[in-house]
Amino acid sequence: MRLDFMAVLGVVIGFAAILGGNYLEGGSARALLNTPAGIIVLGGTLGAVILQTPAAVLKRSITLLGWMLMPPEAQPRLVIKRIVGWAKRSRKSGLLGLEDEVSVAPDDFSRKGLMLLIDGSDPSTIRQTLELDSNLQLDQDLAAANVFRAMGGYAPTIGIIGAVLGLIQVMGNLDDPAALGAGIATAFVATIYGVGLANLLLLPIADRLRHIALNLEQHHALVIDGLLAVAEGEHPRIVETRLSGYAQVTQ
Repeated sequence: MRLDFMAVLGVVIGFAAILGGNYLEGGSARALLNTPAGIIVLGGTLGAVILQTPAAVLKRSITLLGWMLMPPEAQPRLVIKRIVGWAKRSRKSGLLGLEDEVSVAPDDFSRKGLMLLIDGSDPSTIRQTLELDSNLQLDQDLAAANVFRAMGGYAPTIGIIGAVLGLIQVMGNLDDPAALGAGIATAFVATIYGVGLANLLLLPIADRLRHIALNLEQHHALVIDGLLAVAEGEHPRIVETRLSGYAQVTQ
């Protein structure tokens, strides 16, 4: 895995645009700092999503946050080259000749597939077993990504609640001008926090994690097709041709 600079760049550009625009309008960063508004929006959004989400899915979503900076690398050409090597070795030494490859397989999915192959499982069993694992992981990853989409839906609404609370404070202190500023600030800043949090972070995170999860499923499909080709004893050159389409997929 390597650092995904595009994700970092996106966050930097998004927030720089907001802060820079505020500065050009004559505002200051201090004006956007409001502790009550932050507590309302962040606390309310987290509370809502925790209430909605099963603990296992919530835990998985926190784990997947690491993918934003260091996503699983999609390198179909390298995977194809590795599978072609397996095909050459199996034709020369038989399927048992692949035993040494298990320990150096790059991921658990490939390792499990190789073990099924070496154990002499028929192609239909290999496909069914690996496709089940792939589908289950995809479902889990998409459910985890949807946690951030749900948060992106809640945050603007909680921001509106914060705005209403601020206005309530304003209406209750019309006879005290000194107290009006805090209520008005909370009202407007809470709305900014809710909408900004949803559109600059939460919804983009959800869509990016979904994209990564689908890319991982594509990687699994490549491994499955490659292992089946090896199991069927296809010539390495045919295996490479059969899998070459995966290298054309935009990652």
